[in-house]
Amino acid sequence: MPDVLDASPYDALLLLSFGGPEGPDDVVPFLENVTRGRGIPKERLKEVGQHYFLFGGVSPINDQNRALLDALRKDFAEHGLDLPVYWGNRNWAPYLTDTLREMVRDGRRRILVLATSAYASYSGCRQYRENLADSLAALEAEGLELPRIDKLRHYFNHPGFVEPMVDGVVRSLAELPEEVRDGAHIAFCTHSIPTSAADTSGPVEEHGDGGAYVRQHLDVAQVIADAVRERTGVDHPWQLVYQSRSGAPHIPWLEPDICDHLEERRAAGVPAVVMAPIGFVSDHMEVLYDLDTEATAKAEELGLPVRRSATVGADPRFAAAVRDLVLERSAAER
Repeated sequence: MPDVLDASPYDALLLLSFGGPEGPDDVVPFLENVTRGRGIPKERLKEVGQHYFLFGGVSPINDQNRALLDALRKDFAEHGLDLPVYWGNRNWAPYLTDTLREMVRDGRRRILVLATSAYASYSGCRQYRENLADSLAALEAEGLELPRIDKLRHYFNHPGFVEPMVDGVVRSLAELPEEVRDGAHIAFCTHSIPTSAADTSGPVEEHGDGGAYVRQHLDVAQVIADAVRERTGVDHPWQLVYQSRSGAPHIPWLEPDICDHLEERRAAGVPAVVMAPIGFVSDHMEVLYDLDTEATAKAEELGLPVRRSATVGADPRFAAAVRDLVLERSAAER
Protein backbone atom coordinates (compact mmCIF):
# COMPACT_ATOMS: atom_id res chain seq x y z
CA MET A 1 0.00 0.00 0.00
CA PRO A 2 1.32 3.49 -0.79
CA ASP A 3 1.96 5.96 1.98
CA VAL A 4 -0.94 8.34 2.53
CA LEU A 5 -0.09 11.79 1.22
CA ASP A 6 -1.52 14.85 2.93
CA ALA A 7 -3.47 17.32 0.79
CA SER A 8 -5.07 19.07 3.76
CA PRO A 9 -6.55 21.61 4.11
CA TYR A 10 -7.82 20.95 0.57
CA ASP A 11 -10.62 18.48 -0.09
CA ALA A 12 -10.84 18.54 -3.91
CA LEU A 13 -9.02 19.43 -7.13
CA LEU A 14 -10.81 21.12 -10.03
CA LEU A 15 -9.45 20.63 -13.56
CA LEU A 16 -10.45 23.89 -15.27
CA SER A 17 -10.22 24.10 -19.05
CA PHE A 18 -11.46 26.00 -22.09
CA GLY A 19 -13.98 23.51 -23.45
CA GLY A 20 -14.94 22.74 -27.01
CA PRO A 21 -17.82 21.55 -29.22
CA GLU A 22 -18.61 17.85 -29.42
CA GLY A 23 -20.66 17.87 -32.61
CA PRO A 24 -21.61 20.10 -35.59
CA ASP A 25 -24.63 21.57 -33.81
CA ASP A 26 -22.42 22.70 -30.92
CA VAL A 27 -19.95 24.74 -32.99
CA VAL A 28 -21.74 28.08 -33.34
CA PRO A 29 -23.20 28.06 -29.78
CA PHE A 30 -19.70 27.29 -28.49
CA LEU A 31 -18.20 30.18 -30.45
CA GLU A 32 -20.98 32.44 -29.17
CA ASN A 33 -19.90 31.54 -25.64
CA VAL A 34 -16.26 32.26 -26.44
CA THR A 35 -16.99 35.64 -28.07
CA ARG A 36 -19.88 36.78 -25.86
CA GLY A 37 -20.00 40.57 -25.52
CA ARG A 38 -17.91 41.27 -28.63
CA GLY A 39 -20.84 41.71 -31.03
CA ILE A 40 -19.54 39.26 -33.64
CA PRO A 41 -22.26 38.33 -36.19
CA LYS A 42 -23.41 34.72 -36.38
CA GLU A 43 -22.36 34.52 -40.05
CA ARG A 44 -18.80 35.38 -39.07
CA LEU A 45 -18.90 32.70 -36.37
CA LYS A 46 -19.99 30.17 -38.99
CA GLU A 47 -16.93 31.12 -41.06
CA VAL A 48 -14.64 30.66 -38.06
CA GLY A 49 -16.38 27.39 -37.30
CA GLN A 50 -15.16 25.88 -40.57
CA HIS A 51 -12.00 24.83 -38.72
CA TYR A 52 -14.17 22.67 -36.47
CA PHE A 53 -16.38 21.39 -39.30
CA LEU A 54 -13.25 19.99 -40.99
CA PHE A 55 -13.06 17.65 -37.99
CA GLY A 56 -16.74 16.76 -37.85
CA GLY A 57 -17.58 19.68 -35.57
CA VAL A 58 -15.71 18.04 -32.71
CA SER A 59 -12.87 19.64 -30.78
CA PRO A 60 -10.48 17.05 -29.35
CA ILE A 61 -10.02 19.07 -26.15
CA ASN A 62 -12.85 17.46 -24.18
CA ASP A 63 -11.65 13.91 -24.81
CA GLN A 64 -8.13 15.02 -23.94
CA ASN A 65 -9.39 16.48 -20.67
CA ARG A 66 -11.18 13.22 -19.93
CA ALA A 67 -7.89 11.40 -20.48
CA LEU A 68 -6.07 13.84 -18.20
CA LEU A 69 -8.79 13.45 -15.59
CA ASP A 70 -8.31 9.68 -15.67
CA ALA A 71 -4.52 10.07 -15.48
CA LEU A 72 -4.76 12.35 -12.45
CA ARG A 73 -7.14 10.04 -10.61
CA LYS A 74 -4.94 7.04 -11.39
CA ASP A 75 -1.78 8.79 -10.24
CA PHE A 76 -3.39 10.07 -7.05
CA ALA A 77 -4.77 6.61 -6.19
CA GLU A 78 -1.46 4.86 -6.88
CA HIS A 79 0.42 7.30 -4.64
CA GLY A 80 -2.04 7.44 -1.75
CA LEU A 81 -3.32 10.96 -2.38
CA ASP A 82 -6.97 10.97 -1.31
CA LEU A 83 -8.20 13.95 -3.29
CA PRO A 84 -11.24 13.77 -5.59
CA VAL A 85 -10.79 15.40 -9.00
CA TYR A 86 -13.59 17.26 -10.79
CA TRP A 87 -13.70 18.89 -14.22
CA GLY A 88 -15.29 22.11 -15.44
CA ASN A 89 -14.96 24.30 -18.56
CA ARG A 90 -15.18 28.00 -19.31
CA ASN A 91 -17.06 27.72 -22.59
CA TRP A 92 -18.77 24.34 -22.91
CA ALA A 93 -20.18 21.47 -20.88
CA PRO A 94 -19.34 20.54 -18.22
CA TYR A 95 -19.63 24.23 -17.38
CA LEU A 96 -17.59 25.66 -14.52
CA THR A 97 -20.59 26.95 -12.56
CA ASP A 98 -22.35 23.58 -12.78
CA THR A 99 -19.24 21.75 -11.61
CA LEU A 100 -18.69 24.13 -8.68
CA ARG A 101 -22.34 23.70 -7.69
CA GLU A 102 -21.82 19.93 -7.72
CA MET A 103 -18.68 20.30 -5.60
CA VAL A 104 -20.46 22.46 -3.04
CA ARG A 105 -23.31 19.96 -2.80
CA ASP A 106 -20.73 17.21 -2.32
CA GLY A 107 -19.44 19.14 0.70
CA ARG A 108 -16.20 20.46 -0.81
CA ARG A 109 -15.03 23.54 1.04
CA ARG A 110 -11.34 24.00 0.12
CA ILE A 111 -10.71 23.59 -3.59
CA LEU A 112 -7.49 23.68 -5.59
CA VAL A 113 -7.69 24.57 -9.28
CA LEU A 114 -5.50 23.28 -12.11
CA ALA A 115 -5.95 25.40 -15.24
CA THR A 116 -4.90 23.85 -18.56
CA SER A 117 -2.68 26.82 -19.31
CA ALA A 118 0.93 26.72 -18.22
CA TYR A 119 2.06 30.32 -18.76
CA ALA A 120 1.35 33.82 -17.47
CA SER A 121 -1.09 35.91 -19.50
CA TYR A 122 -4.55 37.42 -19.17
CA SER A 123 -6.30 34.66 -21.11
CA GLY A 124 -4.15 31.94 -19.54
CA CYS A 125 -4.47 33.03 -15.92
CA ARG A 126 -6.41 36.12 -14.88
CA GLN A 127 -9.39 35.31 -17.10
CA TYR A 128 -9.69 31.93 -15.39
CA ARG A 129 -9.73 33.74 -12.05
CA GLU A 130 -12.46 36.06 -13.32
CA ASN A 131 -14.49 33.05 -14.49
CA LEU A 132 -14.13 31.50 -11.04
CA ALA A 133 -15.27 34.73 -9.40
CA ASP A 134 -18.30 34.94 -11.70
CA SER A 135 -19.27 31.35 -10.92
CA LEU A 136 -18.94 31.92 -7.18
CA ALA A 137 -21.14 35.00 -7.49
CA ALA A 138 -23.77 32.88 -9.26
CA LEU A 139 -23.67 30.28 -6.49
CA GLU A 140 -23.89 32.97 -3.83
CA ALA A 141 -27.01 34.32 -5.56
CA GLU A 142 -28.46 30.81 -5.25
CA GLY A 143 -27.85 30.91 -1.50
CA LEU A 144 -25.14 28.24 -1.52
CA GLU A 145 -22.23 28.24 0.91
CA LEU A 146 -19.15 29.34 -1.00
CA PRO A 147 -15.95 27.28 -0.92
CA ARG A 148 -12.49 28.80 -0.74
CA ILE A 149 -10.66 28.34 -4.03
CA ASP A 150 -6.91 28.58 -4.70
CA LYS A 151 -5.30 28.24 -8.13
CA LEU A 152 -2.14 26.16 -8.51
CA ARG A 153 0.93 28.07 -9.68
CA HIS A 154 2.16 28.14 -13.27
CA TYR A 155 3.90 24.90 -14.18
CA PHE A 156 5.63 25.83 -17.46
CA ASN A 157 9.06 24.94 -16.05
CA HIS A 158 8.14 21.82 -14.07
CA PRO A 159 10.14 18.79 -15.27
CA GLY A 160 6.92 16.80 -15.57
CA PHE A 161 5.70 19.31 -18.16
CA VAL A 162 9.05 19.83 -19.94
CA GLU A 163 10.41 16.27 -20.19
CA PRO A 164 7.55 14.85 -22.30
CA MET A 165 8.10 17.70 -24.76
CA VAL A 166 11.81 16.89 -24.97
CA ASP A 167 10.89 13.32 -25.86
CA GLY A 168 8.47 14.60 -28.49
CA VAL A 169 11.08 16.77 -30.21
CA VAL A 170 13.66 13.97 -30.20
CA ARG A 171 11.11 11.57 -31.74
CA SER A 172 10.15 14.12 -34.39
CA LEU A 173 13.77 14.69 -35.33
CA ALA A 174 14.24 10.92 -35.67
CA GLU A 175 11.24 10.79 -38.04
CA LEU A 176 12.86 13.25 -40.47
CA PRO A 177 14.83 11.87 -43.43
CA GLU A 178 18.38 11.19 -42.30
CA GLU A 179 19.90 13.54 -44.87
CA VAL A 180 18.08 16.60 -43.41
CA ARG A 181 17.88 15.57 -39.74
CA ASP A 182 21.05 17.17 -38.34
CA GLY A 183 20.35 20.49 -40.08
CA ALA A 184 16.75 20.69 -38.89
CA HIS A 185 15.51 23.88 -37.23
CA ILE A 186 13.16 23.73 -34.21
CA ALA A 187 10.20 26.15 -34.23
CA PHE A 188 8.85 26.38 -30.70
CA CYS A 189 5.20 27.37 -31.19
CA THR A 190 2.74 29.10 -28.89
CA HIS A 191 -0.45 31.12 -29.13
CA SER A 192 0.03 34.67 -30.32
CA ILE A 193 -1.53 37.38 -28.17
CA PRO A 194 -1.59 41.19 -28.55
CA THR A 195 1.79 42.71 -27.68
CA SER A 196 0.03 44.96 -25.16
CA ALA A 197 -1.37 41.89 -23.39
CA ALA A 198 2.04 40.21 -23.41
CA ASP A 199 3.66 43.29 -21.89
CA THR A 200 1.19 43.20 -18.98
CA SER A 201 1.75 39.49 -18.25
CA GLY A 202 4.71 40.41 -16.04
CA PRO A 203 6.90 43.50 -15.71
CA VAL A 204 8.74 44.29 -18.95
CA GLU A 205 11.47 45.85 -16.81
CA GLU A 206 12.07 42.43 -15.28
CA HIS A 207 11.32 40.08 -18.19
CA GLY A 208 12.00 42.11 -21.36
CA ASP A 209 9.68 42.79 -24.29
CA GLY A 210 6.64 40.55 -24.15
CA GLY A 211 6.72 40.38 -20.37
CA ALA A 212 6.56 37.11 -18.48
CA TYR A 213 4.58 35.43 -21.28
CA VAL A 214 7.44 35.63 -23.75
CA ARG A 215 10.18 35.15 -21.17
CA GLN A 216 8.66 31.94 -19.80
CA HIS A 217 8.33 30.47 -23.29
CA LEU A 218 11.91 31.40 -24.14
CA ASP A 219 13.13 29.78 -20.95
CA VAL A 220 11.26 26.54 -21.68
CA ALA A 221 12.46 26.52 -25.30
CA GLN A 222 16.07 26.88 -24.14
CA VAL A 223 15.70 24.04 -21.63
CA ILE A 224 14.24 21.76 -24.32
CA ALA A 225 16.86 22.74 -26.90
CA ASP A 226 19.65 22.04 -24.40
CA ALA A 227 18.15 18.65 -23.52
CA VAL A 228 17.75 17.76 -27.21
CA ARG A 229 21.42 18.62 -27.80
CA GLU A 230 22.45 16.35 -24.92
CA ARG A 231 20.28 13.50 -26.24
CA THR A 232 21.19 13.76 -29.92
CA GLY A 233 24.64 15.34 -29.92
CA VAL A 234 23.39 17.99 -32.36
CA ASP A 235 22.92 21.67 -31.51
CA HIS A 236 19.78 22.49 -33.49
CA PRO A 237 19.02 26.18 -34.13
CA TRP A 238 15.63 27.27 -32.79
CA GLN A 239 13.24 30.19 -32.51
CA LEU A 240 10.04 31.00 -30.62
CA VAL A 241 7.20 31.54 -33.11
CA TYR A 242 3.48 32.17 -32.85
CA GLN A 243 0.19 30.92 -34.24
CA SER A 244 -3.59 31.31 -34.01
CA ARG A 245 -3.77 35.08 -34.28
CA SER A 246 -7.41 36.20 -34.23
CA GLY A 247 -7.37 39.96 -33.66
CA ALA A 248 -7.98 42.97 -35.86
CA PRO A 249 -5.15 43.56 -38.39
CA HIS A 250 -4.27 47.02 -37.01
CA ILE A 251 -3.55 45.69 -33.50
CA PRO A 252 0.04 44.45 -33.03
CA TRP A 253 0.30 40.79 -32.02
CA LEU A 254 3.36 38.71 -31.22
CA GLU A 255 5.27 37.57 -34.31
CA PRO A 256 6.55 35.82 -36.40
CA ASP A 257 3.62 33.65 -37.43
CA ILE A 258 4.55 29.99 -37.96
CA CYS A 259 3.65 30.05 -41.68
CA ASP A 260 5.74 33.18 -42.29
CA HIS A 261 8.53 31.58 -40.30
CA LEU A 262 8.48 28.47 -42.48
CA GLU A 263 8.83 30.66 -45.57
CA GLU A 264 11.76 32.50 -43.99
CA ARG A 265 13.51 29.29 -42.98
CA ARG A 266 13.07 27.80 -46.43
CA ALA A 267 14.47 30.96 -48.04
CA ALA A 268 17.43 30.77 -45.66
CA GLY A 269 18.23 27.26 -46.84
CA VAL A 270 17.08 25.33 -43.76
CA PRO A 271 16.54 21.71 -44.84
CA ALA A 272 13.77 20.74 -42.38
CA VAL A 273 11.75 22.02 -39.42
CA VAL A 274 10.28 20.45 -36.29
CA MET A 275 7.27 22.36 -34.99
CA ALA A 276 7.12 21.98 -31.18
CA PRO A 277 3.87 23.34 -29.66
CA ILE A 278 5.25 24.15 -26.22
CA GLY A 279 2.48 26.66 -25.48
CA PHE A 280 -0.28 24.02 -25.41
CA VAL A 281 -1.04 21.31 -22.88
CA SER A 282 -2.83 19.07 -25.37
CA ASP A 283 -3.47 18.55 -29.09
CA HIS A 284 -6.60 20.69 -29.24
CA MET A 285 -8.09 22.39 -32.30
CA GLU A 286 -5.47 25.11 -32.65
CA VAL A 287 -2.77 22.46 -32.80
CA LEU A 288 -4.70 20.21 -35.19
CA TYR A 289 -5.70 23.01 -37.54
CA ASP A 290 -3.04 25.73 -37.29
CA LEU A 291 -0.08 23.34 -37.22
CA ASP A 292 -1.17 19.93 -38.56
CA THR A 293 -3.35 21.41 -41.30
CA GLU A 294 -2.42 24.99 -42.20
CA ALA A 295 1.30 25.09 -41.38
CA THR A 296 1.89 21.58 -42.73
CA ALA A 297 0.19 22.56 -46.00
CA LYS A 298 2.45 25.63 -46.20
CA ALA A 299 5.52 23.43 -45.68
CA GLU A 300 4.38 21.06 -48.43
CA GLU A 301 3.91 24.04 -50.74
CA LEU A 302 7.46 25.12 -49.95
CA GLY A 303 8.89 21.64 -50.35
CA LEU A 304 10.10 21.82 -46.75
CA PRO A 305 10.11 18.60 -44.69
CA VAL A 306 8.35 19.19 -41.35
CA ARG A 307 7.30 17.17 -38.34
CA ARG A 308 5.11 18.27 -35.45
CA SER A 309 6.08 17.04 -32.00
CA ALA A 310 3.58 15.93 -29.38
CA THR A 311 2.09 18.00 -26.59
CA VAL A 312 2.14 16.76 -23.01
CA GLY A 313 -1.50 15.61 -22.90
CA ALA A 314 -2.15 12.94 -20.28
CA ASP A 315 1.48 11.84 -19.95
CA PRO A 316 1.97 10.17 -16.54
CA ARG A 317 4.86 12.54 -15.83
CA PHE A 318 2.49 15.48 -16.14
CA ALA A 319 0.00 13.82 -13.79
CA ALA A 320 2.87 13.33 -11.33
CA ALA A 321 3.79 17.01 -11.72
CA VAL A 322 0.24 17.99 -10.77
CA ARG A 323 0.53 15.80 -7.68
CA ASP A 324 3.75 17.63 -6.79
CA LEU A 325 2.03 21.00 -7.20
CA VAL A 326 -0.91 19.91 -5.05
CA LEU A 327 1.37 18.75 -2.23
CA GLU A 328 3.52 21.88 -2.54
CA ARG A 329 0.52 24.20 -2.18
CA SER A 330 -1.04 22.08 0.57
CA ALA A 331 2.15 22.18 2.64
CA ALA A 332 2.39 25.95 2.17
CA GLU A 333 -1.20 26.38 3.35
CA ARG A 334 -0.64 24.24 6.43
